[in-house]
Amino acid sequence: MKGRGGAFAGAIAIFALGFAAGATVKPAPPGGAPGDAALAATDREESISAPSAAAASRVGVYPAEVIRVIDGDTFQARVRVWPGLDVDTKVRLRNVDAPELHARCADELARAQAARAALETMLAAGGVTLSRVGIDKYGGRVDALVATRDTADVSTALLDGGFARSYAGGRRGSWCG
Repeated sequence: MKGRGGAFAGAIAIFALGFAAGATVKPAPPGGAPGDAALAATDREESISAPSAAAASRVGVYPAEVIRVIDGDTFQARVRVWPGLDVDTKVRLRNVDAPELHARCADELARAQAARAALETMLAAGGVTLSRVGIDKYGGRVDALVATRDTADVSTALLDGGFARSYAGGRRGSWCG
């Protein structure tokens, strides 16, 4: 078990280093380097690189392809951390807490399902980008500000829609009663 924990810590460090490196290196000029066209041949590559031109001009903004929505404040994504280097990770929305699907009461479950559906709808707009990326306190995922083609700040939109509440760390309150 000790070796497994060390490997996990090493993977997190490499992931964080990739994000840091991606934020400090200037992107290739429009049109890219010779041979880059071959990389864009697959649908998956195109879905990730589509927002790259706009996102690459802003330091610390990473284009992402949503793989699946886990709950109202977490999703799994393939994130472009470097040209030609994608990382699959879970992303937790920064500054919000949504009800849990492993609910303690019927009201929390209904709210959790509504929050998850709202997040799915927002992310389905495409053009998903991550910024202010950090390692989440629970490990195994990152936290980030998330934007889409239609929503400048997904966390704020969830708050405004009543699907989540503000969260600054610490103990989360109950959604029941």
